[in-house]
Amino acid sequence: MDKERDPLPIMPITGLPAGVLPPDVLVCGDPGRAALIAAQLTGRETISQQREYHSYRGSFAGHPVGVCSHGIGAPGAAIAFEELIAAGARRLLRVGTCGGIQPAVVDGHLVIASGAVQATGYGWQVAPAGYPAIANLHLTHSLATAVTGHRPTHIGLVLSSDSFYPGVTTPSTPDYPAMAQANVLAVEMECAALFLVGSLRGVATGAVLAVDGNVLARRESIEEYQPQRAIVGAAVTAAIELALRTFAATPL
Repeated sequence: MDKERDPLPIMPITGLPAGVLPPDVLVCGDPGRAALIAAQLTGRETISQQREYHSYRGSFAGHPVGVCSHGIGAPGAAIAFEELIAAGARRLLRVGTCGGIQPAVVDGHLVIASGAVQATGYGWQVAPAGYPAIANLHLTHSLATAVTGHRPTHIGLVLSSDSFYPGVTTPSTPDYPAMAQANVLAVEMECAALFLVGSLRGVATGAVLAVDGNVLARRESIEEYQPQRAIVGAAVTAAIELALRTFAATPL
């Protein structure tokens, strides 16, 4: 009698089975956005839904693609990135949102992140001091090459921050005017962790972000911030399409 096969190892936090994911995976913070991306895949299947980590697989233009949400903030997102890689991912593209820092980076635009300024505690614990958080050059170039249409798209550095709501100003509080002077394009929360994990594990990473406001131009309080607007939704859709086209056009 044949022995029963051992079950595939299951990642402890995300619930991902090893060996089930395609090598190319889109990642995003919002589980709802992960479902939206998965809806564009042919033959889509749900892999796991555990905590904030919802994962799917399918194909786009005949190219196998995985999708996984990672929640908000570097530590939880890094868990997703680590377990995705352990489960078989070899290229990770983040499709997210960001707030513009430069005056020309405004609602509805896209930002392709070439690297991230680290204003998070995560990087200090996993990499040597001064270790850069940079996207994979080839994947970033592929994103830039795949840009079509007339939607304004910016390529450059983003700021990855741990805080969303403001508190008491401290030496660690991000200085947005200084970041603007340093030609940082936008602020978000997870790209630095993604790029660090990718470099540490030898996996290609990149990011395309939809702009949902401008932190220096915003006159309303953060409590009045509203990303659920048509102009932002259209940019998110464009970012998803760009990421999917990039994977399909540059197979491993």
